[in-house]
Amino acid sequence: MEYREVSEIRDGMRIDWDVPVEMEDGLVLRADVYRPNEDGRFPVIMTYGPYGKWLHFEDLYSDQWLRMCAEHPDVPADSSNKYQNWEVVDPEKWVPDGYAVVRVDSRGAGRSPGVLDLWSLRETQDFYYCIEWAAGQPWSNGKIGLNGISYYAMNQWQAAALQPPHLVAICVWEGAADYYRDMSHHGGIYCTFADTWFPKQVIPLQYGKGTKGYRSRMHGDWVCGPETLTEEELGAKRRDFAADCFANALASDEYWR
Repeated sequence: MEYREVSEIRDGMRIDWDVPVEMEDGLVLRADVYRPNEDGRFPVIMTYGPYGKWLHFEDLYSDQWLRMCAEHPDVPADSSNKYQNWEVVDPEKWVPDGYAVVRVDSRGAGRSPGVLDLWSLRETQDFYYCIEWAAGQPWSNGKIGLNGISYYAMNQWQAAALQPPHLVAICVWEGAADYYRDMSHHGGIYCTFADTWFPKQVIPLQYGKGTKGYRSRMHGDWVCGPETLTEEELGAKRRDFAADCFANALASDEYWR
């Protein structure tokens, strides 16, 4: 089992791949760091989530990519678009302005092992530790901002609620704040969104898909590796979000109550 723990200069940026970030329980998450190719300490824009830090926007969301490019040509303009990733910032537009962009694969997703347990207390604690880890890196000025859409917006509210000492800003795009009213039961009526979202957008990016999953167009490595687990092993490493969390949002989860 090998991780891509290398640092290289590409497209005017210093990119550190698969940087290990150890949590307080000993599990190691994996992050990519895009930063200016010069000495210095920079403010950090961070995201933490399950959509695979190495998966190109277009590879799972081709229709959305094409529509975005057609209707909002300013988004892909002035960028090679090699590092475009679903619902997060393009480092080629932020790094030249003096920011470090950090993408963390959440526990059990992408390159980070562990049990996939979406929007859980464990994930929120991980996010807290990632923020504080980034603040202490030699390329960081200690000021961490969060920016992202949907999933990457919702967990900003959760992380901010824990009040990490070095979190200075959040930029929440389309992020639900109330699990029951905004997500699982609109007006008290069960929302079927998770019934399709979880199997189509999350499970394909679970850690351990390995050679059965996507190759990254960024460098050709496995998006959800380096291990390749059996379907039985994958099933044992995830909480059934649609069945357990959405349908029983308040009844089954003390954290969300």
